Amino acid sequence: MQIQNRGVQGILIAFVDGLRGFPDDINTVYPNAKVVGADLKTIYGADTLEIAEADLEHFDKVWDNKYPHVVKSWRSNWEGLTVFFEYPKNIKTAIYTTNAIESLNSLIRTAVNKRKVFPSDQAAFKVVYLATQQVSKKWSLPIRNWTAALNRFMIMFDDRISKHLI
Repeated sequence: MQIQNRGVQGILIAFVDGLRGFPDDINTVYPNAKVVGADLKTIYGADTLEIAEADLEHFDKVWDNKYPHVVKSWRSNWEGLTVFFEYPKNIKTAIYTTNAIESLNSLIRTAVNKRKVFPSDQAAFKVVYLATQQVSKKWSLPIRNWTAALNRFMIMFDDRISKHLI
């Protein structure tokens, strides 16, 4: 696993959301890790806030004895975790999709790690800029439901959205 290569010596609890084989992979590398998954996916994948709250209650009943701090954390951060329920389902997928972000971060990290030392802040900014330009050439698929999401964001946040996004 990549995280082991980065120096992670152990995992206490891993939250996975239905990726087939991932719990087994985690337990192969970290046999003492506790893997929690499907119940969390039902919470953030719920169609409405009310359903998500009911799913959180179910999660609490199933997991509170084993992981009381996880349930406490979700409850204390509930308002921030559920902001995206204000949006229609097709827009929610554009909000919580992270693959593009993770891919960009990985590419920037690789570009920066190749150099290790920069003579100035400007040199570091240039490397990040060039890495971003390089990866944008590879992007061929738009973010799913981006047009609908952008239209909704323009209505809600018109004064804060740059017109160059259109």
